[in-house]
Amino acid sequence: MPRLVLASTSPYRRELLARLRLPFDVARPLTDETPLPGEVPTALARRLAAAKAAAVAAGHPDAWVLGSDQVAELEGMSLGKPGGRERAIAQLQGMRGRAVAFRTGVCLARADGSAFSALDTTLVRFRDLSDDEISRYVDAEQPFDCAGSFKSEGLGIVLFEAIESQDPTALVGLPLIATARLLRQAGFPLP
Repeated sequence: MPRLVLASTSPYRRELLARLRLPFDVARPLTDETPLPGEVPTALARRLAAAKAAAVAAGHPDAWVLGSDQVAELEGMSLGKPGGRERAIAQLQGMRGRAVAFRTGVCLARADGSAFSALDTTLVRFRDLSDDEISRYVDAEQPFDCAGSFKSEGLGIVLFEAIESQDPTALVGLPLIATARLLRQAGFPLP
């Protein structure tokens, strides 16, 4: 079986990939996540997933490396990870009562340049949240490392009216349906 490395130290992605019951290692990608001028969210998610996989693959020439990145998109603009309380509150205030697209890029790559990639889109409809609800949520969950300022796998689920998705794992950060397809393409023995 080929060797697999997850190009992420995210505990969320690690837990999701473990569901596929394949052995894998974890490595931190040293990747600049700054959007390029004029870069649209779908292109950003794809580029960062590929860049993360390529960065780690360079140091693991015998392995397939899985990179993933998620970008929240509101009216064509990318929303990054908030990094702190005030920015998280501002992001959620901007999303209340609206639909936000979460673009998740996935790339499985080798150091020799071989690569397979996919993009998942999940549409989240936020409730018309009050400022108090937003503050309570942010203080309870502290979602500062999550695109869109929430954790759907935790308390964040109460912020939504609906989720429209082809893959329920995508919103957590690694669309397993697409990931399994890429792994099968690379020769990993999945059912």
